Order: sequence, then structure tokens, then C-alpha cells
Amino acid sequence: MKKIKIILLLIVVISMINCSEDFLDKTPLDTINTENYPATAEELITVVNGVYQPLQWPKLYNLRMWTSDIMAGNSIVGAGGGSDGIETQDMTNFVTNTDNAGVLDLWRGPWPGILMSNIVLDVAPSLEIDEAIKNRSIGEAYFLRAHYYFILTRYFGDVPLITEPQSSDDSLYPERVSKNDVYDQIISDLENAIELLPTKDSYSGTDLGRASKGAALGILAKVYLTLGNWDKVVTLTTELEGLGYRLNDNYSDNFNPYTENSAESIFEVQYASNGGFSFWGNENQSSWLSTFMGPRGSDFVAGAWGWNQPTQEFVNEYEPNDLRKGATILFEGGPDFDEKSYDAAYSLTGYNVRKYLVPLDVSSSYDNSPLNFPVLRFADVLLMKAEALNELGQSSQAETSLNIVRNRAGLLDISSGMDQISLKEAILHERRMELAFEGQRWFDLIRINNGQYGLDFLHSIGKTNASEKHLLFPVPQIERDRNPNLTQNPGY
Repeated sequence: MKKIKIILLLIVVISMINCSEDFLDKTPLDTINTENYPATAEELITVVNGVYQPLQWPKLYNLRMWTSDIMAGNSIVGAGGGSDGIETQDMTNFVTNTDNAGVLDLWRGPWPGILMSNIVLDVAPSLEIDEAIKNRSIGEAYFLRAHYYFILTRYFGDVPLITEPQSSDDSLYPERVSKNDVYDQIISDLENAIELLPTKDSYSGTDLGRASKGAALGILAKVYLTLGNWDKVVTLTTELEGLGYRLNDNYSDNFNPYTENSAESIFEVQYASNGGFSFWGNENQSSWLSTFMGPRGSDFVAGAWGWNQPTQEFVNEYEPNDLRKGATILFEGGPDFDEKSYDAAYSLTGYNVRKYLVPLDVSSSYDNSPLNFPVLRFADVLLMKAEALNELGQSSQAETSLNIVRNRAGLLDISSGMDQISLKEAILHERRMELAFEGQRWFDLIRINNGQYGLDFLHSIGKTNASEKHLLFPVPQIERDRNPNLTQNPGY
């Protein structure tokens, strides 16, 4: 195999890693072993497994992606007070500077996955291996590269667009390109993934959780939702409905370690029990969420650091008899957790997030929660379809999709005959309650009316510092110091 010195934005990257029983359970090193590129199907699968791994890290879904709900006003940092989570406090108070550690995490988090995707897409087509494994691996790489770029461009706008492994002969100082070009690449990658990936029902055993045709359709629908291409959203969500996904009967089953990768699940970040490795290191394989969100001072879960405390304004948005309330948050007088009653004194707001808590008999140590993180659920797909249909003036069909989600929550059908604006507000309200603390709310706020919808909402709840510049994060100064070709976003 050819030997290339792999370099990507001067960031530490992950290595080709050893397989284990769990397809995402492996150790990242500091460099790519370029003298031993994959030559067999087993080696290719190993490299593809590495493409998934950055999703698990605290730079992305183990911390930074879900803290966007705090920024979006659903909750406050909480935690231990003082400087605990100061970077998140600054982000949610809209006083973020170019040296913010959380912003740096989000900038750096996707690049190792993009690098590994590029390696797979460069090497796999020429391998003489089983065609099904080859095509699936290429499809996974397309899907994951698109997903990583989708994260980057929604947070930062224009970003460097790198689609091939970099060598020492290439420019080491890539410029940012228009977000429109980035979206074109994302769409192309996802269309390729749709053609190459198998359906979810073809996976079993340790392959459960890999990207599927449905996952690519769903993320592409979300891309078009972000871009406001309503016809495409309807077409893609309709096709996805035909693949057999359905809502779980019980909403809380989406957050139960015993019912992961369920019929409602389209794509989840996979975690393992007893994942091992340092809790604070990128290589850790267990979820942080139960530990971070457990009520501080309680014995509800292992760890219990009290982050992400829901606000009263958010709690007031629940309609009477909404079954999601007791499954999503802890509140005094609400359902017990693991036979333990909640005390409002556990939180600064009187509430804690419940949906990611793992009982002690499942995870007795703070560093071994196995609970997966839901990136895309079928409920989200139904609400995307409802929003798109409403935008196209098809209100009765929009109500049908919306009501499926409401009925599962124990709520009556939405009032029929609403005008388009009122129905849109009802759908966005439903998205807020259904997808609470899943890292979706911020992206909903900033995509509507070029972000003005989000600014109006943030100002209405007292976040008056929020301004147009905050719809994007600043490019971290340390990255601009290393790469003089990186421009800064306006206002920073």
C-alpha cells in the first residue's frame, strides 16, 4: 500500500485500531499507521469502526452536543457552581470568546472522523474483498463524513472542506469554503450513502448500531429541513416511513439501556457497559450523561454532578397529562426514580433531567454507563414531515404526522383547521418537548427565519446578550494562530 504522511489541520488524529467484541470498543492512538493500510475485509472494518469513534467523545455527543440545549434555553448549567463548566456558562450567556474551550472542542471534534472517512473512501474501492462489505464500508464512510461536516457547518458556517487524505505535498493551511459548498458535499455524500448502505433490519449482533440506509435518508431529510427544501423533506421522510420504523409504545424506551436500537431508533451513538479507559479521556467507551445529569447530592445514580437543570419556563411548556414530562425530567411529586423520591432542593431550578439516568443496578460506578445517545429517532422524522407539509400548505396531512407523536405522549389531536403560522408554532413546540435535551433545540432555533426566530425566543426568556453574531461560533483563535488562512466569523 502507498505510504502517505497524514496531516489534518495540525490536529492530533486517531489511529488504525484493533477490533474487539463491541464494534466501537477500541483505543485511539496518536498517529495513522500509514505503512499498514487495510488490505483485507477485516482490516477495512477495523478502520471503519474508527470513523465512528469521535461521535462517542466528549468533544461531540458525550458532552458538547447535548449542552447546546442549555444554550437554547431549555436548562441551566447547574453543576457545582462557581467556575464549574465556565466555558458552557459563557456559551449559554452569549459572552463566548475565541478562546472558549467548548467551542474548541466542537471545532476539533469532527476532524478525526473526517480524516478516517477520507482514508476509507481513498483505499476501499480498490480492495479485492467481499463486495457487500466493501460497499457497506464505503457507505458508512460517506454517511459519517457527511454527519461530521453537518455538525461543523451548523456551528461554524464556512469551514475547510477536505475530501481526500492529506499528504506532506498538500497545503497544510486550508481555507474555509462557503457553507453552500459544504452542504453540496454533505448532500452528495448522503446520496451515495443511501445507495450503498443496507437497511437497518439487515444488521444483527455486534453490527447493530451501524449506519443504515434509513439513517442516511433521515439525516439528508434534516439537511433539507435546515435548508428549507420542503419538497425534499417530504419525499425523504415518506421513503423512510416505508422502511418499517415506528414509534415505541413507551416514550421512555428510547432512553432505556435494555431497549436500545429499537424500532424507533434510526441512529444512535453506541456506548458499552464497563467500557474501560479513563473517564476523562477521549478513548472512554461509556456515556457521561447519567453521571453529569444525576441530581447533585442525591444517591439516584453513580456520580450525580447535577448538570443541565431544566428551567421553569421549559417545564411550563408541558401540556397537562403529557406522559413525556415524567420520563424526561425529575420534579417533586413526580414519578419516583428507582424507588427514590425527588426533592426539589437537589437542583437550583427545582428540576433535573431524567431521561439519561441509569439506575445503580445497571451502572454502579460513575464511569461505566452503557446508555446510547439518540441522534435521530422516528418521532423526529414525523415532525420533520409535519413541518414540511405545513410549509407546503398541506395542513391536514401535517396534522396527521404531528398527531401520531402527540398521541404517543398521551395527548389529544391538535386542534384542526389552524392557520399555517399557528400550526408551525404547534409543530415547533412539539419538537421542543419531544426532543428535549437531545441536542436538537439549538439547531431548530437558528434555522428558522435566518435565526431571527431563535433570537426572538432567547430575548423573550431574558437572554438579551444573544445577537446575530452568536448564531455561529467563533473560529478558535488557537486554530487561526496555527493556520493563518482561517478567517473569523463576523463580530468576533
